[in-house]
Amino acid sequence: MATKANSVAHPTLIEVDPFVPADQQKGIHNRWHPDIPAFVTVKPGEVFKIQCVDWTGAQIGNNDFADDMRDVDLTKIHNLSGPVAVEGAEPGDCLVVDILDVTPFEKMPWGYTGIFELTNGGGLFAREFNSKAAKAIWDFEGVYATSRHIPGVRFAGVSHPGLIGTAPSAELLATWNKREGDLIAAHANAVPPVALPPLAQGAYIGQELPDDVRAKIYAEGARTVPGREHGGNCDIKNLSKGSRCYFPVFVKGANLSVGDLHFSQGDGEISFCGAIEMAGIITFKTSIIKNGVEKFALKQPLFLPSPVDPLYSAKLIFEGISVDYHGDGKQYNMDATVAYKQAALNAIAYLMKLGYTREQAYLLLSAAPVESHVGAIVDSPNACVTLALPLGIFDHDILPKEEGLTKKEFGQCAIRSDGVV
Repeated sequence: MATKANSVAHPTLIEVDPFVPADQQKGIHNRWHPDIPAFVTVKPGEVFKIQCVDWTGAQIGNNDFADDMRDVDLTKIHNLSGPVAVEGAEPGDCLVVDILDVTPFEKMPWGYTGIFELTNGGGLFAREFNSKAAKAIWDFEGVYATSRHIPGVRFAGVSHPGLIGTAPSAELLATWNKREGDLIAAHANAVPPVALPPLAQGAYIGQELPDDVRAKIYAEGARTVPGREHGGNCDIKNLSKGSRCYFPVFVKGANLSVGDLHFSQGDGEISFCGAIEMAGIITFKTSIIKNGVEKFALKQPLFLPSPVDPLYSAKLIFEGISVDYHGDGKQYNMDATVAYKQAALNAIAYLMKLGYTREQAYLLLSAAPVESHVGAIVDSPNACVTLALPLGIFDHDILPKEEGLTKKEFGQCAIRSDGVV
């Protein structure tokens, strides 16, 4: 018969409450800095669980208005659990991280996708759409997600951490702040901003620290919005359960942190709050490869994708080239970002022909398991990028037909209470 003696649960090393603001909890931080001490320590080979709040730290609610998205305080993001030190890890080593599982909290079986205001967060099409806040709430049913705000779709999620990385050294942190500061100076009046400098406002370290250390971290700590050499906020949807990651180590113990969990995401996460954001639990195992940075020429992390992937073989693929034909018609030279935008705008225009609003289409392309690839980046002047929309996520036929597309009524996603979109 089964006994408890040989049935030891994997420990949860950091516990959080997804319904409590992040800045009222321990084991959470929202800046990168080498002086943030490890909150917990593990041995290589140990399997352990880490709980994470959603990236905004409980600022977004399960409701039918987007006022919370409009008013979100972006100085307080992203809220990461950690750091987790790994015994024996030294600068120059490679930290191997196995992502064994990623799940939502049982008590919080929902997530959200959002569009931010042009002047508060933005997104890929913030300027083109003069973005106003909108969102979709997604309900989780096992591996599937559905939304009352985007009817007619249901898809399996590829749950993953949007943000995972090791702590920077003091030298690397200084490099980040210098190069991003130079970029800000060169685009001082950009809306949305091109980068975010260190900012004490909203900074949080959920540990007891001497006042001078806390002040130094808050003054110098790098914001967690972009991905960098250590990993960070790269939002790679294939970094799911079963993935193995290879991170460069910059400080003793590596000091791994994780957060911004996603139930699902399309390649590009185009609306910025563009995945199905969730609070949840991630299960890890770690090991160390000594001198791995030199052995593997490790300038940024490497990873093996998950062996678990939803099977959506039938897709409608939209092309885009580096000509702004949805805007002023300007020709760009081999600009893959412009090409991606055109592919996405083509897909949005197509979905609007089916009856979805622009906001619903924008959110859907962000949240669903959409795939994007660089088709060609050699044929000057036009890079070609594709965006593949899985047919199987729809409960109705969306394929082109001789008689045209059948337009249905899908309502609208959650928008601001004043009705502005």
